[in-house]
Amino acid sequence: MDEMNKIEKVCVIGGGAAGLMAAGRLAQRGKSVVLIEKNPMLGKKLRITGKGRCNITNSCDIEDMLKNVTVNQSFLYSALYTFTNDNLIALLNEYGLETKTERGGRVFPVSDNARDVVEALKRYALKSNVRLLKKEVAEIIIKDEKVCGVRYTSGEKLYCDSVIVATGGLSYPLTGSTGDGYKFARQAGHSIIAPKPSLVPVQTRETFGGKLMGLALRNVRLSVTNSKNKKVFEDFGEMLFTHFGVSGPMVLSASAHMRDVDKENYVFHIDLKPALDEKQLDERLRRDFAQNSNKHFINALDALLPKTLIPVIVKRSGIDEHKTVNQISKAERLTFVSLLKDFTLHATRFRPIEEAIVTSGGVNVKEINPSTMESKLAKGLYFAGEVIDVDAYTGGFNLQIAFSTGYLAGDNA
Repeated sequence: MDEMNKIEKVCVIGGGAAGLMAAGRLAQRGKSVVLIEKNPMLGKKLRITGKGRCNITNSCDIEDMLKNVTVNQSFLYSALYTFTNDNLIALLNEYGLETKTERGGRVFPVSDNARDVVEALKRYALKSNVRLLKKEVAEIIIKDEKVCGVRYTSGEKLYCDSVIVATGGLSYPLTGSTGDGYKFARQAGHSIIAPKPSLVPVQTRETFGGKLMGLALRNVRLSVTNSKNKKVFEDFGEMLFTHFGVSGPMVLSASAHMRDVDKENYVFHIDLKPALDEKQLDERLRRDFAQNSNKHFINALDALLPKTLIPVIVKRSGIDEHKTVNQISKAERLTFVSLLKDFTLHATRFRPIEEAIVTSGGVNVKEINPSTMESKLAKGLYFAGEVIDVDAYTGGFNLQIAFSTGYLAGDNA
């Protein structure tokens, strides 16, 4: 029998966060492992997460972590409690990665370099009983509802007892996340919850001709309402204007709550001055106006608002920009205060899935054993990471899900 056809114990498809974790755990258990990655390098997507810094996990307790899961929270109970954020940090420390915790419990490498995370995971995963193959899998071979191997696109076959599918979703396709795992799952009879973007920038009806592009708003409050004027999301923090609409941490998190964005009339409500109520803000405005009483309205707001936002908000207020401040009526001033407390934008659609941080949708969790990550339809078939229909907010939660499900699959395969 040639080398390609030797019986291997466990095959892991995908060398990202979930796949490396699964391979490492299998190696610890003394299994014979083949790690298959179609990219020239391992951890390609990991290397660009968090703008190249890699927000590895979050330091919150597991109950709070579960609250940050937006889809199929209860499915992840076993995974997150079996391999916790503390376990992850301890493991990475053991393999040479120092970590630090920043605002909101976000955990990063001390070096601020995502490549160091990949290198630590490689040290954990690539033991003597793990063979790395740079190949592309065409299908998983299943006979009598049991996995027995994989076939590569070259036509060669590799026989094994178990397969862990850790191929990612559809976001960042240039990193290799091209939906292969959905194809493998369907071959085994699994149903796929239609993949759609989550944690994704949002296009809005108002683009302001690109005048606000690149403007970051910090310490603002964002709430999102649906067609029934029901609030579906609220947060305090940062957001960013783009040439097409809005992005930034709060907008990405909000997108996870915006279902059927094409059909629903979602509205972003931005409170530009959340620390002040309307009465306090009016008092502040009157003080500013008193100091600039002879200036034109458009030139009297520099202390209150970012420079690029002033012409846009003045135009929306309906107040003549060249009106001197001492001529502005009380009614106009109060209207302006209301505008500062509720600056609205109307969502039209999500940006393409290729721009999403994570994919919502994937292999139906009802067909996976949450205690082992094994398929309920094919013995020896396991799933880990973003290929499963689970996702969470930004802040390190999605990577922790990948690591925890990868560990659990590696613990059981």
